[in-house]
Amino acid sequence: MKVLLTIVGNAVALYATTRIVPGISWSGSLLGLLLSGAILGLLNLIVRPIAMLLALPFIVLTLGLFYFVMNGLLLLVFSWFMPAYHVHGLLAGILGSLVIMIVNWLIWAVLGPSKR
Repeated sequence: MKVLLTIVGNAVALYATTRIVPGISWSGSLLGLLLSGAILGLLNLIVRPIAMLLALPFIVLTLGLFYFVMNGLLLLVFSWFMPAYHVHGLLAGILGSLVIMIVNWLIWAVLGPSKR
């Protein structure tokens, strides 16, 4: 259930970025959006921890601000794997990653498992 919620949450967050952030567009189907959510989840599971570990000195040096740049770069890399999802520039990637974080946080806050 958690994996399905993650995939659907990522798909909703990706769609939200296309509506909120100028410079990000989607030109695919609903099934493609769900596939994109799964690929984004895999990217966050495998590549993101390695990238964050390598960028740790820059993250510490910039007091955490480079974390947002890394998330934007990872969203740009994700758009290379998904031809229907277009991120036009690093600033759009950074803003898109912020929207994705907020939407996923809201989804997990509402639908996630309770801590009781």
